[in-house]
Amino acid sequence: MTPIVVFDLGKVLVDFDYSIAARKVAARSSKSLENLSHFLSSSPVLVQLETGLITPQQFFYEIKKATGFSGSMEEFHDYFADIFIPIEPMVKLHAELRKKKIPTYIFSNTNDIAVAHIRHNFPFFSQFDGYILSYQIGAMKPNTKIYEALETMAGRRGADIFYIDDRAENIEGGVARGWQTVLHEEPDKTRAAMEKYLSARI
Repeated sequence: MTPIVVFDLGKVLVDFDYSIAARKVAARSSKSLENLSHFLSSSPVLVQLETGLITPQQFFYEIKKATGFSGSMEEFHDYFADIFIPIEPMVKLHAELRKKKIPTYIFSNTNDIAVAHIRHNFPFFSQFDGYILSYQIGAMKPNTKIYEALETMAGRRGADIFYIDDRAENIEGGVARGWQTVLHEEPDKTRAAMEKYLSARI
């Protein structure tokens, strides 16, 4: 069976910096939070958004309540989402896999605000065979439910899956299921590990 390659999104295919959004939101807010960047990236409300428990509109109202943000919901969503930059060596690596007809998947803890922005601005995002996104599944890595969803969608198990992620706890979730993995630290290391895996499989 043809193996698949599974990519995390943030810090693997796109870099991001919540301080960019924090500066814009703070400039339109009446309340001063000590570390707005940390709040935006680590708030329990973000976890609720990324597990599909609240809508983007509800997320906006919670942030507005906490910060006194005076702008519109559309402005906030633009600020919140416009924090991404493609990691070009990894985008290139994915394009090479597509040319070789190797199936690829996105497997990400994320939210629909970010995904809408990335889909609109980065053409590479449309070039995957499937997408397992936490807010649609109702679970975040390393919860077993989201790994099972990827296996079901892809029709692959164990060593037929090569998984790239920058977080050790997420990688451990894949290792526990027999997936082949690499902890992403820099593109050359990830490329070497993936090529070694594929050379033994194809």
